[in-house]
This record gives sequence, C-alpha cells and structure tokens, in this order.
Amino acid sequence: MTLPIFSPGQDPGPSFSELLRRHNGDQPLLRNTGAVEITHGTTIVALRYEEGVIMAGDRRATEGYSIASRAIDKVFPADGHSGVAIAGAAGPAVEMVRLFQTELEHYEKVEGVALSLEGKANQLGGMIRRNLPMAMEGLAVVPIYAGYDLRRRIGRIFKYDLTGGRYEEGDFHATGSGGRDARTTIKLGYREGLNRAEAIQLAVEGLYQAADEDSATGGPDVVRGIYPTVATITVTGFERVEDSEVAQRFGELLQRKTSEGHPR
Repeated sequence: MTLPIFSPGQDPGPSFSELLRRHNGDQPLLRNTGAVEITHGTTIVALRYEEGVIMAGDRRATEGYSIASRAIDKVFPADGHSGVAIAGAAGPAVEMVRLFQTELEHYEKVEGVALSLEGKANQLGGMIRRNLPMAMEGLAVVPIYAGYDLRRRIGRIFKYDLTGGRYEEGDFHATGSGGRDARTTIKLGYREGLNRAEAIQLAVEGLYQAADEDSATGGPDVVRGIYPTVATITVTGFERVEDSEVAQRFGELLQRKTSEGHPR
C-alpha cells in the first residue's frame, strides 16, 4: 500500500478523518452493512462531581426484543482526560469511538499539542453529522462526551443530536432508551459538590431506575457478576471504577430501598 499524495491545496492537515475522506472520496465514514438484526446499546449517564465527571452505562445490548449481549461496554476513554459513552447502533458506535480515538491521537502527533476539550467535542460532532445518512437508515449513534478541562480545571459534559449538533450540559445528562428515567432520578438526587462515592451512587441509582422501567436497559446481574461500567475523569485522567466498588454501591442501594419499604 502506498501513501496518498496531495497537492498543497488538498492537504488534509492534522485531521485523520479528513485524510480518509480525501483518500476515499465523498463517502460516509461508516457504512450500513445491510444486516437485518442490528445490535443497539441502551442507557448511558454522565454527571459532574467535585473532582471531575462520572460516566456510566448499563451492560445490555438488544436486537429487537431479544438480548444480544449482557456484558457490552458502553463507556470508553477518548484520550487521557476525556471519555465517550455510546447509545444507539452498537457496531457503528464502537467504530466511531475507535476512529475518534485515532483522530485525537493523530492530531496531537501532527500538531504537537492536544485539542482543547471543546475542540474535541466539536470533532466528535462532525463525525456524528457525517453518519447522518446511516442514521436515516436506522443506524443512529447518539453518544455523550465528557472530560476534565485542564484549562478551566472543571469537568464538562456534552450531548449531541443526530445531525451532530453539540450542546453543553451544566451538571448531568442521560440518553438512550432508559435515558428519561435515569435523567429524572439523577435530577432529583443531584446537588453541587458531590464527592466521588456520592456521584457513583447517584449514577448507579439512575441506571437502576432506568432498568426498572425500560426493558432494554440491563440492571445489575448478581448471579453472573455483571454490573454497569462506571468511569471517573479527573485531573489525573480517565479511570474505570472497579466492579467490586460498583457492586458495593448497588448493595447499599438495595439495602436502603429495602429499609424504606420499597420492593426490589
């Protein structure tokens, strides 16, 4: 394979996705394979706390009314200080995340500096916009992007629509099939200055309530030892929370609900 050669006016610069477009022509970065059964991810949440941002996602993926996977991951690092949580068509979403990770790494290597957090959010918005033809065929990808802004020294959360529109959320957001129930739960329990344990607990409760109302959202599977993916993003970077800690938070949640007389 030989590297493509571009004239000065056609140089794609530091953008890896622009390099792909210039090389492959004006085609969508992701393609519909024509598969009949499409695997979909469901509910994801993000909320700010005193040290940065918590991101979390349930582990269930569905194909129509069937469970396609009980242990899919929906929360990924984008780079050292940001992450992406995915909802929608799982295959295109995971491929988009991988391309986004490569794009950020490529830019940093070419330019010698990393994009700002807002610049990264804009970059992801452009990728979602280029996926619009596939979204119109039912392969929608609607992620949440969040990270720790090293310049402002705060955690920030960004949501998107199908056209790639980017909107910053102040404190929390949830999307996916159970997003409304998760968002309502977090809204009722949120306050500024949550510590790490409180933020994880609230994210877990949001997913628990979503699973209670939405069949496509998976709750904790104690028998198989499957719990939501939870990650923190702080000044020290992206870090996945251990399953043992998430299980402990679920145990505390169930104990509280039992003591309050709520059914499990």
